[in-house]
Amino acid sequence: MSMPQAGEKAPSFTLEGDEGPISLGDFAGKKLVVYFYPKDDTPGCTTEGKAFSALQDAFAAADTAIVGISRDSVAAHARFRKKHGLTVALGSDEGAVTDAFGVWVEKSMYGKKYMGIERATFLIGRDGTVARVWPKVKVPGHAEEVLAAARALA
Repeated sequence: MSMPQAGEKAPSFTLEGDEGPISLGDFAGKKLVVYFYPKDDTPGCTTEGKAFSALQDAFAAADTAIVGISRDSVAAHARFRKKHGLTVALGSDEGAVTDAFGVWVEKSMYGKKYMGIERATFLIGRDGTVARVWPKVKVPGHAEEVLAAARALA
């Protein structure tokens, strides 16, 4: 599937998280950042998780929740959060959500092709509509850019 674009309804989801189930419906009436990342405890994913965690209070002040999603297990998420002091919710996807958001893609490393998660972020408005999409995210400065967009969204 292709990524939902700004103005489209966000795909509904329910995932297991290390602190209980997480679903799109839990955030009705709030703004929500959903960021997809490839793998727990890898350098870029750790930096991104720390950046969103560091700004969590600022996102909360902008009435915006944050959920990080990967295909790692709930147990792996719990270890990742504890090891790095992450405060954002992490959801464990078995494939349906990464497919629905169009982030399960063919990647290439050292000439070898494989399927994996494209690092991407979605800002979802209070009405459940996608307000902004960041495909192929570069981590440095990204959380700050998303925060600015969340603050600007009514």
